[in-house]
Amino acid sequence: MNNAELRQQYPEFIYDSFKINRLADGFHVEYNYILGEHTFKPQVFIPISDIKNEWINDDFIEHLFFNFGIINAINYYKLTISPRFIIRAGKLDDDQKAFFKKLFYNGLGEFLYVNQLNITYDDFLEIVADVPAEKPEFRIGDDFHGNLIPVGGGKDSIVTLEALQPMHDENICFQYNRSIYPENRAAIDSIKFAGYPLSSSVNFNLTLDEKLLELNKQGFYNGHIPFSSCLAFASVIMAYLTNRAHIVLSNEASANEGNIPGTNINHQYSKSFEFEQDFRWYLSTYITDKIDYFSLLRCLNEYEIVQKFLKNRKYLNIFRSCNVGTHLNKWCAACAKCLYVYIMLYPFVERAELINIFGYDMFQNPNLLQIFIGLYNPDSTKPFECVGTKEEINYCLKLALENYDHNIPLPYLLQYYQTYAYNPNATYNVVNYFNPQHAIPQDYLNLITKL
Repeated sequence: MNNAELRQQYPEFIYDSFKINRLADGFHVEYNYILGEHTFKPQVFIPISDIKNEWINDDFIEHLFFNFGIINAINYYKLTISPRFIIRAGKLDDDQKAFFKKLFYNGLGEFLYVNQLNITYDDFLEIVADVPAEKPEFRIGDDFHGNLIPVGGGKDSIVTLEALQPMHDENICFQYNRSIYPENRAAIDSIKFAGYPLSSSVNFNLTLDEKLLELNKQGFYNGHIPFSSCLAFASVIMAYLTNRAHIVLSNEASANEGNIPGTNINHQYSKSFEFEQDFRWYLSTYITDKIDYFSLLRCLNEYEIVQKFLKNRKYLNIFRSCNVGTHLNKWCAACAKCLYVYIMLYPFVERAELINIFGYDMFQNPNLLQIFIGLYNPDSTKPFECVGTKEEINYCLKLALENYDHNIPLPYLLQYYQTYAYNPNATYNVVNYFNPQHAIPQDYLNLITKL
């Protein structure tokens, strides 16, 4: 079916209800979504050992799980991109509806592009929900302190872990686990290498409904969702359950750059500063002002993050950033993310060590040429991956050529770049970069800039 047929056959997606069971082993939450003849019942489990707050307000925790259920619905909503999203599980005012419509539309920008769905913002989605008589307020106490640090096992969260070492005893590491993936070994190793016992790490465990994958196989739409926005709402739940005052993300300034020249389509939309600002507003206005949400790395670009990461080379053999290989605890060495990380490390890590990490010299692989061009060429579509800006990539390729051991023949991709793109006189605003658009508190800013 084409888009018009899908939207006509499935005109409504319904967030029907959710149920919280607080049992001896922890919180069990089941959601109920309805799409035509299909129902979906994803579940969340939070172990009792990960709950540090002894005074939980039942109404507030219900409010938190209700909000998570809205963004979690995007996993199932995207099957048909129905024109109406009906919320029966709770109430939203007009500003909340506008917040979620913007998040869904921009967060699914890549999804709409890849699936060739030409839908304008006005025609995209109507969110239908009862309007509350007044904005709810909750008494949740004032004993909030320290930091909740989401850890994914990549270089960025490792830099955050190292920057916050002076606050070590106030930090709790957080993992967002999804049932379709095995454990994230790189995240676990990063937490251990940073000096935190796993017993101090907390987990938000989401079980996706298997029917989602079945419908994908049947030809319903599939593709990228704004994962970091799901993480944002989940992290607020975990911050409340652990009495943390700050949720400290690891999203960098480079995440603000889009993928398609001339559009606002950005694979990393929910890592962008625009989303961070929107979410901070939503959090303080509709949830609580007791918990702050910001990215510690927002003032930095990817190049500067790599430099800080390499100050602790003990992580080189355990970090993983490849979406294909992370959950197998390896680099696939065949995707845009792997090639991007390879490029960024190449001028600063011995070639033999890089080959040991990735399995071979990725610059020798001609099959990566189109991905390579997409990474550096300003007129090409940037690969839909969490990669840095083209300016940073060009700078590192320039360094790679200038510092290359000419006793060894240039590998295929570097030879291509030297022939068709290298400009020895080019200048790049990459080194000592500082982005003033951030929400980092001053004492935290001191920590990251001094690392």
